Amino acid sequence: MRVSTLATLFSTLLGAATALPVIEKRENTTSSEALGLSSISGLNVTYSSPTNASLPNVVIFATGGTIAGSSASNTDTTGYQAGVVGVAALVQAVPELLGIANVVGSQISNIGSQDMNATIVLRMAKLANEILCSEGSEVDGLVITHGTDTMEETAYFMDATVNCQKPVILVGAMRPSTAISADGPANLLQAVTLAADPAARDRGAMVVLNDRIAAAAYVVKSNANTLETFRAVEQGYLGMFLSSKPVFYYPPVQPTFKRTFDVSNITELPLVDVLYGHQDFDYLLIRAAVADGAKGIVIAGTGAGSQTTPSMPDIDALIAKGFPVVASSKVNVGAVVPDNDKSSFIRAGFQNPVKSRMQLQLALASGYTLDEIRTSFEGILYDYLY
Repeated sequence: MRVSTLATLFSTLLGAATALPVIEKRENTTSSEALGLSSISGLNVTYSSPTNASLPNVVIFATGGTIAGSSASNTDTTGYQAGVVGVAALVQAVPELLGIANVVGSQISNIGSQDMNATIVLRMAKLANEILCSEGSEVDGLVITHGTDTMEETAYFMDATVNCQKPVILVGAMRPSTAISADGPANLLQAVTLAADPAARDRGAMVVLNDRIAAAAYVVKSNANTLETFRAVEQGYLGMFLSSKPVFYYPPVQPTFKRTFDVSNITELPLVDVLYGHQDFDYLLIRAAVADGAKGIVIAGTGAGSQTTPSMPDIDALIAKGFPVVASSKVNVGAVVPDNDKSSFIRAGFQNPVKSRMQLQLALASGYTLDEIRTSFEGILYDYLY
């Protein structure tokens, strides 16, 4: 499918200059019909701003999270309910957005990100490719509002699966929308500004919070409570915001170890379990995961991916059968370094456990052999070292 009709989205709205400031979904009419987007299956448009032909065009996928959270008290930043406020209300709370871009919003879900799942993420990746990357697309960038708990996972997935140069920006908040010092509105303004900026192209997916711009490939959530939570400890930030304007430290560049996948023909992702390494870790959890239907396993190993001696016979036996076992590190910073032993577990390199899980899911869904999976994780770093 193509988004040839998407080019008419903003011109159609421009021709309706006398319309109400906000165009909501109409009764008995699908959003795609109302906005000329019927060719994009699964795109449920729930908000669109008045159109200014001189402005860039940005689509927002709203999924819920703290940025859409609500609490009975404006001082409560821990006991709130995530995923309450819809995309229209989020945008209308930041009227400055209308001077930045023509904004179209789609309510993909409204959940806490602990409940984000492969079905939703895969759907967003497919829609993103169609909206951004199809021939003739006039959409300049995509923003995904998302809970922070699993934002790094969705950000990695989008980075690995959206196969064009246009920016995909993940944004959230650490305080709910009702908080006296809510950070969501400023974060959303910065995210849309970044998505609309030509300088954001060719950088992969990015995460925006607290005036920082981070590469999806490396960013991790580092604090459960504070605003200064998303970091790329070894690799650093890509840039920052000054007066809500993005300032990049470097020219456009992609992560050295980035792997990309085509999800156009993928309908579901296989089950991959993450097991947490610790003292006395043995084969019991490994066997239970396999018996329960896992198609691959990632072990968040100690240190640089170390595995305990009692677990190694089962790991090696699985590898010998062609079953992928990937060793990452629970430390979250540093690398699990490949070596010349191709008979044992696969080393994850710089990928943390949750991102390793998603890479393994994508590799399996793409039909990779065990050797191809090993190369996708180890190959580039191995070539650097040997």
